[in-house]
Amino acid sequence: MSTEAYQLTAIIIYMAAMLIIGWYSYRKTANLTDYMLGGRSLGPAVTALSAGAADMSGWLLMGLPGAIYLSGMGEAWIAIGLSIGAYLNWLFVAPRLRVYTQVSSNSITIPSYLQSRLKDSSNLLRIASGLIILLFFTFYVSSGMVAGGVFFESSFGLDYHTGLLIVSAVVVAYTLFGGFLAVSYTDFLQGLLMFLALIAIPVVGVFMTGGIGETVESIKSVNPSHLSLFAGTTTIGIISTLAWGLGYFGQPHIIVRFMAISSVKETKQARRIGIGWMVLSLGGAIATALVGVAYFVQNPDATLTSPEAVFIALGQVIFHPFIAGLMLAAVLAAIMSTIASQLIVTSSALVEDLYKAIIRTDAPDKTYVNLGRMAVLFVSIAAAILAWGENDTILQLVSFAWAGFGASFGPVILLTLYWKKITSSGAVAGMVVGAVTVLVWETIDKFSVSLDGIFPDFVLLSIDSLYEIVPGFVLGLIATVVVSLLTYKPNAEIEKEFDETVRLLKRDR
Repeated sequence: MSTEAYQLTAIIIYMAAMLIIGWYSYRKTANLTDYMLGGRSLGPAVTALSAGAADMSGWLLMGLPGAIYLSGMGEAWIAIGLSIGAYLNWLFVAPRLRVYTQVSSNSITIPSYLQSRLKDSSNLLRIASGLIILLFFTFYVSSGMVAGGVFFESSFGLDYHTGLLIVSAVVVAYTLFGGFLAVSYTDFLQGLLMFLALIAIPVVGVFMTGGIGETVESIKSVNPSHLSLFAGTTTIGIISTLAWGLGYFGQPHIIVRFMAISSVKETKQARRIGIGWMVLSLGGAIATALVGVAYFVQNPDATLTSPEAVFIALGQVIFHPFIAGLMLAAVLAAIMSTIASQLIVTSSALVEDLYKAIIRTDAPDKTYVNLGRMAVLFVSIAAAILAWGENDTILQLVSFAWAGFGASFGPVILLTLYWKKITSSGAVAGMVVGAVTVLVWETIDKFSVSLDGIFPDFVLLSIDSLYEIVPGFVLGLIATVVVSLLTYKPNAEIEKEFDETVRLLKRDR
């Protein structure tokens, strides 16, 4: 068999496994809670790895290694920020959200939780948050489809549109039929595949480059500061990259996993598994890039088509073509796991938060499950249409959408879990201010304040590179608190649910 045939065989086996899991999950899906939240039955390992796989996407295996390969360890600050943010999310959000969503009307989506938690009889909060999810995730899913098309184009020479349709068809099939369970189980398998690939390549690769000492010397021969965390960075730049961690508190496709774990007791074990997976995977991605620098310095005849292809290139050099094909499958897994997670959350928003809130709430569960499947298909078609032109600006929306979700939902989620006095008006104000701030900050010209007339070349303040999630999160938090204080009225039912949540947490942890 040719190298390409071996690799294609590995990809086909991987995709077949995804479809089998989708069929298995379809057999276990009986009602809307099963379809949207897996019946709140996920174990700690599945919860942890599915959350991680849903989070990272192709950035973990291509974007981060490419940035480190090209610019050095200064690009690792984003990995540090994400690790801190993910840990705090597991520590402060996961246990409370698991309990509170069950105490408050057994809510199965983030918007329905917000409405029930704040007793918003107008449906405004639920509809607004559902629309935000629908808007941002349609573009988010589209960016993943673009990545899938580019993957098949660059790896196997297939037409971009053919690759896009293959990825879309497989993801839509197992998500549409298997729902949340299929997404979680496939994410678990995909997370495991990504982890093994990111550990295997740098561990084996460092032997090919002469061991740790020789590898370090080869890297320094390219650029002595390549291994420095601070070379080429600025204070604002470090703050901006660390601030990516703030986004975790408001990412619906990640925090919905906390709602689905079988019990609050298991969140501690899930946290340990999830953070362990994340730290080792991020470390593996960084190590892959550094080993890649050493390898291509030592082997000048070897070619690298793009810095972002360093993971793929090393996998093909180090391993048998079939194993290298599994490495390619790991890249595809990173892309597909994120698409699937976003599809199921968007489907939930359409059915549970828009259809039920606006049209009707008295249909049988089977009707809502079928509507959920139709919603997956509808969003997939819309996203595929956006991705058809391979528009690079869609890929750039990933960081924008992360900031948008983090700034609009993050402060509200935290306050609903820890502050009795937050109101529905405050939540709406915070979501709007956070989202608008991100939008405005992204589009306006940044400014700097200098003292050229007194001290030449001295910049007093520059925010050219400040990530929009920082002002969005801060202003959203302020707006939520201020408006809540102005509109707060004691509510016995809210007080009772809050106290019951705290009681159950103390009992079960």
